[in-house]
Amino acid sequence: MNNSGGSDPVIQLNEVFPGDTNALNTLFGGRLMSIMDTAAGMAASKFCSEDVVTISVDALKFKRPAYQGDVIRTIARVVWTSPRTIGVHVTSCRLSRKEWNPEEICSGFFFMVAVDSSMKPTEVPQFTPSGEEEERLYNMAKQARDGMRVDGS
Repeated sequence: MNNSGGSDPVIQLNEVFPGDTNALNTLFGGRLMSIMDTAAGMAASKFCSEDVVTISVDALKFKRPAYQGDVIRTIARVVWTSPRTIGVHVTSCRLSRKEWNPEEICSGFFFMVAVDSSMKPTEVPQFTPSGEEEERLYNMAKQARDGMRVDGS
């Protein structure tokens, strides 16, 4: 099983509602992580045509806030695989309703495992990067994943 070259991204749009914000009317970080995790799961599932579960998140960088009323555009793309793990790079941008210019608010790597009906990990197609940007993200995801391993898996 080999998926040569790029995977199509998943693009998700969410509106920041009052219940998603703190006392400063900015988006809760946990709510943004949930949005990003959902997009990552969709990208991984689309890539392997299986159910997936999140096993780890690495290198999330919150760069600026999003505000009540903003639209959050989240793009998730598979950038790395191991035999049973899929690495997804996720970037979220805020879009104000006045300007609609995307401003990156957060990015990072989400790692997913495909599972069968018994919740046992299954093998996934292998991603092969093509092009300089895919190579860069592949290497970043691999370093992030290698840095997380404590059990030798």
